[in-house]
Amino acid sequence: MKKTTLLNAPLSHCIAALGHTDSITLCDAGLPIPHQVERIDLALTAGVPSFLQTLEAVIAEMFVEAVVIAEEIKEKNPHILTALLSRLERLEADQGNKIRVEFVSHEIFKQYSQNSKAIVRTGECSPYANVILYSGVPF
Repeated sequence: MKKTTLLNAPLSHCIAALGHTDSITLCDAGLPIPHQVERIDLALTAGVPSFLQTLEAVIAEMFVEAVVIAEEIKEKNPHILTALLSRLERLEADQGNKIRVEFVSHEIFKQYSQNSKAIVRTGECSPYANVILYSGVPF
């Protein structure tokens, strides 16, 4: 049995298969997920697992080079944004790289998410709790 953080087999496999600049999207319970993108549905009940819990598990195993966040989070969900940006700062220190952060409209975010290798649906029930994580290389 694995002894690293992720126990969810589809999510662990997805991260292991990422190449440089490939992306995965972590989303709240309401983000539309297109049929052509792999859906990894972790949602159990409202709030379980949370967006931030899922983020922690994913970034424990993924080298992140860049992220995309919907601009609307700044006004509609500043608590999640503050926690997300704080966690990304710690990740930069852990990885030894600068993580590029880009804000786009929610409509553009949804378009970008269609190019993700997978969209990971959490139980988060707060607005705009979504991020696209782009894979980097640790060398």
